[in-house]
Amino acid sequence: MKKLNLYILRQVVVGFLLVSFSLLSMLWLTQSLRFVEMVTNKGLPLHLFVELTSLLMPRLFSILSPIALFASVMFVYNRMLADRELVIMQAAGISPWRNARAVVYIGLALAGFSVYVQNIAIPEAENAFRNLEWEIKNNVSHLMFREGEFTSVQPNLTVFISKHEKDGAVSGILLNDERNPKNKVTLSAEKGRIVYTENGPRIILVKGVRQEVNRDGTNFSSLKFDRYSVDLGQMGSKKIKEASVREKTLWELLNAGDDTSLSPEEKRKYIVEGHRRLVTPWYNLVFALLACTGLLVGNFNRRGQTKIISISVLVMILVQGNDLIVTNLAGRSLYFLPMLYINCFMPLGFCIYLLLFYNPFFFVKRRLKEKGAAL
Repeated sequence: MKKLNLYILRQVVVGFLLVSFSLLSMLWLTQSLRFVEMVTNKGLPLHLFVELTSLLMPRLFSILSPIALFASVMFVYNRMLADRELVIMQAAGISPWRNARAVVYIGLALAGFSVYVQNIAIPEAENAFRNLEWEIKNNVSHLMFREGEFTSVQPNLTVFISKHEKDGAVSGILLNDERNPKNKVTLSAEKGRIVYTENGPRIILVKGVRQEVNRDGTNFSSLKFDRYSVDLGQMGSKKIKEASVREKTLWELLNAGDDTSLSPEEKRKYIVEGHRRLVTPWYNLVFALLACTGLLVGNFNRRGQTKIISISVLVMILVQGNDLIVTNLAGRSLYFLPMLYINCFMPLGFCIYLLLFYNPFFFVKRRLKEKGAAL
């Protein structure tokens, strides 16, 4: 029995890894398209791009893992049934529950891992993603200004920088300021440094020339300076936005009702998210059993198991859809909150019941007896 469980377990794990990697790769590609502009327009380094997009993986994994496990279990058991392996096991007296033990093991293992992902990995990744995204957009000078290119900071303010120094300074600066409706100002300097204040970034110019001309071109002035400061405007705020729901701990979410700083809508949103973190990991086990139960307790058909597979897929979609519907309803009223647990554990209990107590031969014998009595 242990060898059979290991045999099934090994195939399911391999299939799960392949499906998960494929789905995560496709979703990572689609999500990373949002940040391509930072690479092409702002010169985002490759390692920052990879780090930023990889922080999305824990959230995507928590969504995809039940679906990937469902697909891999369905494929493995359907192949074993087509190759008559499950038929031989059942003929040898192995019950459906014993054939499903490997799936139960991997479902429980993934449920435990999902608890860690939901309550530790995702909050930490979301917090790191938020801080890194803000820093890239607001607090990284070499992303604001690219070497050898004119950068339009504002509609009437253009900056050109020749080179970024290793110490954070910039050299070869040319700045054209037309924000004043009465005159135009052009500044050039050998070196400078970008600093950040509460009112936005400023550029400090060292050893340069300031040239000013009025709009009609009748008055021109030139001034050399050793140090000059230019306000670049509100390119970004020094204040980082507040933590999102995904960054909160489970304790904070479940006790959001005692937080007087939150509105009633926010309290309901936080409480629902907290209960979802308790329920969502179990969908790994639920979907795994939904995939194999029909194939294990259903009647064998030489033409294939299309009907059973279709029913299993429809039930999986129905459970997933109900979860989304109940989540939205619970966000409006907490009276729907128990439905989150019912939607998860009712199909789980039904699958366990079928695997333990359902006997298809009983119904076959009863039909034969009814036909014999009719004759």
